Amino acid sequence: MEKKIKVGITHGDINGVGYEVILKTFADERITELCTPIIYGSLKIATYYQKSMELPTVSFKIIRTPVEAFDGKVNLVNCVDGEVKVELAKSTPESGKASFQALEKVVSDMKSGAIDALLTAPINKHAIRSDVFRFPGHTEYLESHFGKGDNASKSLMILVHDSLRVALVTGHIPLADVASHLTKQRLTEKLLIFNTSLKQDFCIIRPRIAVLSLNPHAGDNGLLGKEESEIIEPAILEAEKQGMMVFGPYASDGFFGSEMYRKFDGVLAMYHDQGLTPFKTLAMENGVNFTAGLPVVRTSPAHGTAYDIAGQNKASEASFRRALYALLDIHRNRTRYRQMTACPLQKHYIDRGGGDNVKLDLTKEDDISD
Repeated sequence: MEKKIKVGITHGDINGVGYEVILKTFADERITELCTPIIYGSLKIATYYQKSMELPTVSFKIIRTPVEAFDGKVNLVNCVDGEVKVELAKSTPESGKASFQALEKVVSDMKSGAIDALLTAPINKHAIRSDVFRFPGHTEYLESHFGKGDNASKSLMILVHDSLRVALVTGHIPLADVASHLTKQRLTEKLLIFNTSLKQDFCIIRPRIAVLSLNPHAGDNGLLGKEESEIIEPAILEAEKQGMMVFGPYASDGFFGSEMYRKFDGVLAMYHDQGLTPFKTLAMENGVNFTAGLPVVRTSPAHGTAYDIAGQNKASEASFRRALYALLDIHRNRTRYRQMTACPLQKHYIDRGGGDNVKLDLTKEDDISD
């Protein structure tokens, strides 16, 4: 019988819709048949939301560590210090601190191997900023903990909805700085991470990747910018040399407007809004944010804290639920991929001209004749 995956789930910003979508998701008791969920948050805050919003009651099992987790139950690790005031739809230092405490604890447990995968509820990037959290978001924080050596900053944000997968070369940086962050090496690295993820995380044997341009009309032969000819096209050629199937660059407006994205397994956008705007237009409530390129699997819903509807019982749990399903699928796909590629067979040559059909191991020099 396949072992259930232990999923660490952070409560995110306590003044947003995090607890609402968590409670609505786990009100369905069938979820615990798929995994062992462990919420990193606060029982008091969860109870407050259940009562004040008349949400479905979720029975939590309070544990201290993931080792104590109950199978078939929704487990909860209390990791918020003292009394915390919930102020709906507000960015407060207390909500930021509570967000970080949950994230810090789950990352520690993931490093020890007690948690198999991570699902994060949305945070407020301004509220969580502090002397101990100086990162633009979850992705960069996780990179700092799980990146290895030269690959410490080489993760990739991928937005996922069914067969639509949009990845970003640059993430949370000002638009004015995007061009200066684009290099042939950086694009080639992102394409390699994307290609690898499509194979191991999504079971696509020969991924077809489309690359978007930076400038309008793909630069219009240099009239509107030279990044396409000097950076993007050389990166595509280099990726092709490395055996990847990469096409472009395509102007974003026509690419999505003509539904050309349906012909590809993945789309690489140059900057945040170039990728997220069409993605959220097509799949807002059902989108999933996946962090590829790290040794751990992490997903989150594609929406933010949604302060505008916080506390009104209007938030849909669809994206959060899909983020959980995607996490389980990706974790299993990656595990199976590693098992299948752990011990590849050696290549052999069979001499069919001889009578004995001798197998020659071409990896040894003494098997090669003049």
